[in-house]
Amino acid sequence: MTGPPVDAPLEEVVSTDPRDGRELGRYPLHSAADVAAAVTAARRAASWWSGLGYAARRSRLDAWRRLILRRVSELVELISAETGKTTADAQLEAILVVDHLRWAAAHAGKVLRRRHVRPGLLMYNHSATVDHHPLGVVGVIGPWNYPAFIPIGPIAHALAAGNTVVFKPSEYTPGVGKWLADTLGEVVGEQTVLEAVFGFGDTGAALCTSGVDKVAFTGSTSTGKRVMAACAESLTPVLLECGGKDAMLVDRDADIAAAADAAVWGGLSNAGQTCVGVERVYVHQAVAERFTELVVENAAALRTGVGRDADIGPMATREQPSIVAEHIRDALARGARAALGGPDSVRPSTVEPVVLTEVREGSLALTEETFGPVIVVNRVATMDEAVAQANACAYGLGAAVYSRARGPQIARKLRVGMVSVNSVLAFAGVPGLPFGGTGASGFGRVHGPEGLREFTRTQSITRQRVRPFLRPLSFERSPRTMDALMRLIRIVYG
Repeated sequence: MTGPPVDAPLEEVVSTDPRDGRELGRYPLHSAADVAAAVTAARRAASWWSGLGYAARRSRLDAWRRLILRRVSELVELISAETGKTTADAQLEAILVVDHLRWAAAHAGKVLRRRHVRPGLLMYNHSATVDHHPLGVVGVIGPWNYPAFIPIGPIAHALAAGNTVVFKPSEYTPGVGKWLADTLGEVVGEQTVLEAVFGFGDTGAALCTSGVDKVAFTGSTSTGKRVMAACAESLTPVLLECGGKDAMLVDRDADIAAAADAAVWGGLSNAGQTCVGVERVYVHQAVAERFTELVVENAAALRTGVGRDADIGPMATREQPSIVAEHIRDALARGARAALGGPDSVRPSTVEPVVLTEVREGSLALTEETFGPVIVVNRVATMDEAVAQANACAYGLGAAVYSRARGPQIARKLRVGMVSVNSVLAFAGVPGLPFGGTGASGFGRVHGPEGLREFTRTQSITRQRVRPFLRPLSFERSPRTMDALMRLIRIVYG
C-alpha cells in the first residue's frame, strides 16, 4: 500500500493529470474512523438492498448502466485525464465496464438461485438444497491502471449478489471512483449501496480491518500480501488479483503477421500498464527471425507522447519509469540485445517502445512485472520448451498462444488462470468467463458465475420428507439395521 506523493498535503488526496501535471481535483483523506463509519452505513443499507431481490436489483443496475452510457464521454475523459491513457484506450475500458455490468445484473438470479441436489442412498428420504446468500458488506480496493473496468468486476458482482460495497479507489484515480459511486447514487436514491473512500495505504489497511465481510483487492503482489495479512487478523476472506508476467507462445505454424500485431498491441497498449499484458514472448526458432522483425517494425511505427494523436501515452505514476529502466539495464547487462530502443527510451514521464531479445532467464525483465512498454522476445527449439519457460515464472495470471494446429493443446499445459488462443487478452472481454490467476498472481475469481459466487456464502440444507424405514442416525439403531444397510450398499454400489 503506497504512501502519499511527497508534495501532496496530508489532509487531502490530490488527483493530477500525468500528461501535464495539472490538478484535476481534491478529495478528503479518509481516516480509519471515516472508513468504519462508511462500513456501518453500508451495513444498514445491506439489509434493504438484499431484501429487494434479484429482479429489483437488476432493474437498478440496468438503470446505472444506461446512465453510464448516456454520460460515457465524461467517464472516458476522466479515465484519460487521471491515467494519461489515450482516448481510444479509455473508450475500450468504458465499453468493458458497460458489458460486464450488464452481465452481472442479468445473470445473478440464475446463477445464485436455489439448487436442488440428489440426496443419495443413505439420505433417500430427505430433500437437499444449496442456497447462496449475500455476505453483507464487501470492501473493494482498486488499481490505477484500469480504474473503472477492474473494480467494476467485484463491484458489479457483489451488488448483483445482494451486497453493498465500500470502494477505495487508487490514490492516483480518485475521480473515477467518485464518479462511479455518484452515478449509482443517482439511480439508487433510497440508500447508499456503493460508497467511495479516499486515501493512501492507511485507508486501504483500515478497510481491511473495518469489519467488512470480504475484501477484493487488485494491485501488486507485495501489497496483496499485506492486505491478506491484515485480513487474517479477523479471518476476513480475501480475493486477490495481483501482478502478472504474461507470456505469449508462438508456434512454427502460427500466423506470424497476426501474432506480431497481437504481441505489439498486447504488450504496448495502455503504455504496457496492463496486468494481463504481453511481457514475454517465446517463439519457435523456425519463425523467430521474421516474427521479431515484424514486432520491431510495428512497434517502431507507434507514436509516444501526451498529445491526442499518440498511440502510447505517459506512464501513470512517477515511480514506474525508473522500474522500467532498471529492468532494461539489468537485461542488457546480462547479455540481452535491444532490437528496438533501450535505456534512452525511458524519459521522466514517457517510455518509448522497447523490444529485447536473447534475454537470459533470471533477468528482471523475465521474472518481475515490468508494467511498461517493453516486450521480451526469446526463441525456443520446441513448444515444450516454451511451456516450461512460461511456467517457470512465479506469476500465473494469463497467457496467449498462437498456433494453427495445437493452440488449445498448448494452452492447457500453461499454469495460468486464463489463455487466449490466436488472440490476446480476449478472455478479459468475455463477461461470462472467470478472471483470475494462480501463484504470485493471487487467487479467487471475478467475472462470470464464479465471480458472482465469490460474494456469497453457501448454505446447504437437508429436510426430511418422510420417516425412514431404517434409522441409522440414532442410538436406537439395531445391529440388524446396520447389517441391512451394508447388504444394500453392496448390492447398489458393489
